[in-house]
Amino acid sequence: MVNEITDATFEEFISTNDLVVVDCWAAWCGPCRFLSPVIEELAEEHKDVAFGKLNVDENNQVPMKFGIMSIPTLLYFKGGNMVNKTVGALPKKALEEVLEKLKN
Repeated sequence: MVNEITDATFEEFISTNDLVVVDCWAAWCGPCRFLSPVIEELAEEHKDVAFGKLNVDENNQVPMKFGIMSIPTLLYFKGGNMVNKTVGALPKKALEEVLEKLKN
């Protein structure tokens, strides 16, 4: 399951889950639409990872805090701290590799 998160719920979401991936996206973004089903698949396959989606058009505090200049951007958190960031609609295999590194 992918959770909808906002500026208001962001801190609680990353602090209450050990391993978190936040998909920063916008409705008008073609690569974001391409990446969305990949994120859904990863969320189904990796139940030990919390996945969230943050609409950057409706929420500007988180993108500013983490210097998001391009979307889609995925932010990776472990223990409440950002440990990685990927930009662009990467293939599923590449995202799985990032997740496996974070789990170890």
